[in-house]
Amino acid sequence: MAKPADTRTAGRKPAAKATRSTAETEKIRAALAARRDELRAEYDQTLSEITELQRDRLTDSAGDDQADTGTKTLEREQEISLANSILERITQVERALERLDEGGYGWCERCGNPIPVERLAAFPSATQCVTCKQLEERR
Repeated sequence: MAKPADTRTAGRKPAAKATRSTAETEKIRAALAARRDELRAEYDQTLSEITELQRDRLTDSAGDDQADTGTKTLEREQEISLANSILERITQVERALERLDEGGYGWCERCGNPIPVERLAAFPSATQCVTCKQLEERR
């Protein structure tokens, strides 16, 4: 049985991909690498703080009641969630660097149209244009 045509891209022709100059590509690569390095430093700092807080909690838990234990558990979960969020952003930046190497950086993965420069300036690891991202978030 044949698949129905994809209504998202039916009738639309992706824009021809323009090539970036080597200088532009290197500027983007440097900015992404700097952001990745910042995030890695932030992640390492967060892990260090979590480890220190865990150590303090283990030595300072005598006499804790259920409310204290619950509060400490909630704080630990929030800290771990923050670390995971930073790790996810690192992954996004690394993926953007891969896309830059492959020539797909700056192009929507869904519709193939160029991602506006303003969007890339605000969110350098964007993989979708504004329209496709809005459609994805509505689902």
